[in-house]
Amino acid sequence: MLARDVMVPRVICVTPDESVLVATRLMLQRGISGLPVVDGDGNLVGIVSEGDFLRRAETGTKRVRPRWLEFVLGPGRLAEEYVHVSSRKVRDVMTRDVHTVTPDAPLATVVDLMERHHIKRIPVVDGGKVVGIVTRANLLEAMASFIGEIAPSPATDSAIREKLIAELEKQPWAPVTIINVTVRNGIVQLSGAVMDDRQRQALRVVAENIPGVRKVEEHFVWIDPVSGFYAEIPPDNGRGPPATG
Repeated sequence: MLARDVMVPRVICVTPDESVLVATRLMLQRGISGLPVVDGDGNLVGIVSEGDFLRRAETGTKRVRPRWLEFVLGPGRLAEEYVHVSSRKVRDVMTRDVHTVTPDAPLATVVDLMERHHIKRIPVVDGGKVVGIVTRANLLEAMASFIGEIAPSPATDSAIREKLIAELEKQPWAPVTIINVTVRNGIVQLSGAVMDDRQRQALRVVAENIPGVRKVEEHFVWIDPVSGFYAEIPPDNGRGPPATG
């Protein structure tokens, strides 16, 4: 999927000269946590979000430092902070270094930017103009919609087994050579040896995601990779042995 597939196309924006009051009211009224900031030509110049209003003079939350640290920071840094917490113009509060994507950017790129820079929203731009925005909520909605469209389809036991084994062979963590897979009436039985309980959990998830699977039963033996000690994992699929590594 691409950014264009999940983005909100009609984006509410503000200008740099707009007041902080107007920006905050827009965010509250529309139930959004951030607004792109555009100039008179519609070009993206910044973004203002809830995080920019965490420390404000009006709420008495501006940062207070000991005198010695103020001396170290210097008057320039302190003056900059004063502007940020006291100005009533969006231009003085907004974040100017904005991470953006194009409409054709893969969702993997969007998620990578969100994780790397600890941000919740990314404007989608085309030729410098804001054409959409992708938020974490949009990604959740897309996931929910996609899962909702996946309906278990009738499949023969042999087809289920073949698809499951093929999927396991793609996974670098899967101990394919020491795992047994049998399928009967849509019930998958997994048995064999695992050296990490996280492998067991992942094997179950792979099986559950195969269309046509009605139930997954596990009959694993856990092997300690250091001592070689082994123990049978209870069939009730409890917590199992502690994860290693």
